[in-house]
Amino acid sequence: MNRSDRFAAFVVAAALLAGAPARADQALASAKACMACHTVDRKVIGPAFKDVAARYAGNKDAADVLARKILKGGSGVWGPVPMPANTQVSDAEARKLATWVLGLK
Repeated sequence: MNRSDRFAAFVVAAALLAGAPARADQALASAKACMACHTVDRKVIGPAFKDVAARYAGNKDAADVLARKILKGGSGVWGPVPMPANTQVSDAEARKLATWVLGLK
């Protein structure tokens, strides 16, 4: 899939996701093993998703940053435990998950 095809797929997915209920995204997080280390409102191994949303509030690039971290992993932002790359997640799913997390209050 070339870059313009991915962009078109993203636009369509974003339009579809705009009306999707939050539970559907939590179901995706569960299906993709995110909930093994995170919960919505309390720290487990990784930070609570609400804490992530609060930290990135107002950052216009936050969805891209978080989607990239979901796909590639990261370390040092929330402490010494690194977040591994999630190889089960597609680019579109990573963006959907990042958008959902950022929408939590």
